[in-house]
Amino acid sequence: MEYVKVKFPTRRRVYIDEEENGYTNEVLRIDAGTHDFELGNLANYRPASRTVTVKDTTVLEPLEIAFYRKEDE
Repeated sequence: MEYVKVKFPTRRRVYIDEEENGYTNEVLRIDAGTHDFELGNLANYRPASRTVTVKDTTVLEPLEIAFYRKEDE
């Protein structure tokens, strides 16, 4: 089991491989491997999605994946 923390300024639902998987700024458990991360169909964030390989994480040291508000550009 691996751990990720998807960062965003506000609480948003996180989609991993097109399935709901918790919320931003929380530690989420997933299987090791390459996964697609999104924040849903509201187009007010960037990038639109991220494809990331997750391995060698712990609950205390999750992989951090950042998304940003579009207006913060």
